[in-house]
Amino acid sequence: MNTGSNEPGEAAVASDGSEVDGTTDGAAGERGLGSRAPEFVKARRMLHLSWQVGVFAVGLAVVGVGIVLLPLPGPGWVVIFAGMAIWATEFVWAQLVLRWTKRKVTEAAQKALDPRVRRRNLTLTAIALAIAAGGLGIYLSRYGVVMPWKIEE
Repeated sequence: MNTGSNEPGEAAVASDGSEVDGTTDGAAGERGLGSRAPEFVKARRMLHLSWQVGVFAVGLAVVGVGIVLLPLPGPGWVVIFAGMAIWATEFVWAQLVLRWTKRKVTEAAQKALDPRVRRRNLTLTAIALAIAAGGLGIYLSRYGVVMPWKIEE
């Protein structure tokens, strides 16, 4: 993929000349792709490279914490996307990933608001609760209110 430039306001372009993320919406507040480093940082090549290394390291640390939090109790995905947002301040590929993710989340939210989908989800939830209540009833009728580690056969 050829992004064409790191200058803000320019769209990323694939090598065949087509637009990369497929959106042409000029939404208010939508910034162009590229570095958001201060101008005095971008003006000096070594300082800008150091800036990019620092942003990458901080983003990597945040994403690493998010990956660790996935199996543990904690907001793993939120932390991973926060790390991606840190990377997106400097790297075009992360900006494109975040745009794609925002678009997919918006589509999923709109789909979840569909009355048929909501009705299906409520039906499935009611069935799951009925199965869980039935399992609990069978357990209580067989063993009573005794913890499983104290059951004597």
